[in-house]
Amino acid sequence: MKTVHEADALAKTNRVNMLFDFYEKLLTEKQQTFLKYYFHDDYTLGEIAAEFDISRQAVYEHVKRAEAVLESYESKLQLLAKHETAERLLNELDRLTEQAAVQNELGTELHKLAQRFRAHVQGVT
Repeated sequence: MKTVHEADALAKTNRVNMLFDFYEKLLTEKQQTFLKYYFHDDYTLGEIAAEFDISRQAVYEHVKRAEAVLESYESKLQLLAKHETAERLLNELDRLTEQAAVQNELGTELHKLAQRFRAHVQGVT
């Protein structure tokens, strides 16, 4: 069983990775690199510091600054929030159309439409 701290760390990593997916191109090359190493590739601060021949503290500051930039973009653009809302709505649409599909042909057609819409949205984001 995961501790609260581990669950929080995982949630933070997932959030940063999602924000990175949306805003990667808006970051500097250095910010992109450090975030990839730290959050995606699971390098430690010390490993990144050794790789780039800088202090662990410098890596920490770069990572924290890049996280703040991602959160700033999200607060202004809300791309992740909109994506999460769309996912929730799609899940609800799927649930309702599956129920309707059991009841009639129109439900089947609605279910097919919902699936096509989901594929489209997931292909775009």
